[in-house]
Amino acid sequence: MADRKEPLAYRMSPRTLEEFVGQEHIIGKGKMLYRMIKADRLTPIILYGPPGTGKTSLARIIALTTKSNFEKLNAVTAGVADIKRIVSDTQNPMLNPSGKTVLFIDEIHRFNKSQQDALLPFVEDGTIVLIGATTENPYFEVNKALISRSSVFMLKPLTEQHIADLLKTALKDKERGFGSYDIEFEEDAIRHVANICNGDARIALNALELAVITSGLSKDGKLLIDMQTMEECVQRRAIAFDKSGESHYDNISAFIKSMRGSNPDAAVFYLARAIYAGEDPEFLARRIIICASEDVGMANPSALQVAVAAAEGVRMIGMPEARILLAHAAVMVATSPKSNSSYAAINKALEDVSNKRTGDVPMHLRNAVTSGMKDLGYGSGYKYAHDYPGNIVEQEYLPAEMQGTIYYHPGINGYEARIKEWLEKCRDKK
Repeated sequence: MADRKEPLAYRMSPRTLEEFVGQEHIIGKGKMLYRMIKADRLTPIILYGPPGTGKTSLARIIALTTKSNFEKLNAVTAGVADIKRIVSDTQNPMLNPSGKTVLFIDEIHRFNKSQQDALLPFVEDGTIVLIGATTENPYFEVNKALISRSSVFMLKPLTEQHIADLLKTALKDKERGFGSYDIEFEEDAIRHVANICNGDARIALNALELAVITSGLSKDGKLLIDMQTMEECVQRRAIAFDKSGESHYDNISAFIKSMRGSNPDAAVFYLARAIYAGEDPEFLARRIIICASEDVGMANPSALQVAVAAAEGVRMIGMPEARILLAHAAVMVATSPKSNSSYAAINKALEDVSNKRTGDVPMHLRNAVTSGMKDLGYGSGYKYAHDYPGNIVEQEYLPAEMQGTIYYHPGINGYEARIKEWLEKCRDKK
């Protein structure tokens, strides 16, 4: 029987590649990482993926497999001094004749720049074979020099079948799991846990352990783990969402692109994910406002009004009712005709202002606020549009250097089709 002081998730960690469940795309037989571990010919690698997908388990398997010295650090508590100690021990032929150490750094994204820089020369010369594990995108969080010297392997959430298999193994394993107990476990309960943990094996195993240690014996001396028990042990669905990490950016990107792509169902789905994870509702409101102007624009000017009103309402009433306003605004933007003509216009104008000699404001458009300025020609020749039929007058508004430039090209969707027709008449008169 295993030491019960250790959590079930730790006890059930795979000891060999054959016991490892999931990640067949990188650890299946014949795959590069599988061959590297089996041959004990490791090069620097970074394991990147959500929690509970096997990053630390892979490191443990490597520790049991490699003939090289193996060290482990957690980036939360370790520092440059720990790195220097490991390097010093590695370079000591009495302590380490191979002159090489496989160093596993958990949560490597938490190492700051100086700590990562301290590793670099020893990774480069082969003294340290780095294995980094991170839940954050390493291309954003890890030193580019370390990334360039490492192979990045992306781990995926485990499938429901993977999780169900792990739970059943834990129930049968007499050494590390609960195989020595007489446990009756409903299949539906297993499936419920496998579904609700969203691919995180650690959550599933923790839930199983909680169910077992808190359940009483039935009359016949058995432990009965049913659906009700498991629902109590896992009351809230686990989602891979970190408000400050990559999942935050991935989700908000999908939210915006769904509104832009006129898919209200997807927009509401990603909005719900963000709300469920505790995203700041005012941040979500700001993103809807931006989308209302950038992507809907003049095709439906009222979308911006709704988005701004929703943002103000969110500030006034807060959650949970603010979710209704956010959904209202998101659906409004998603279902509106689309035009980015205004967005494109200001970008092109800014590009010209930045890169071209754009000239001065024409004299007839300048205000003559003093008599002396009027004598210099300020405002001379200006035509007041309201004095002309249709409030349109033939007059040049751009500097001489920019005359003839058109920035705003109205589309044909929604209200902008009317703008296009009207603007063509205006431009014909000029």
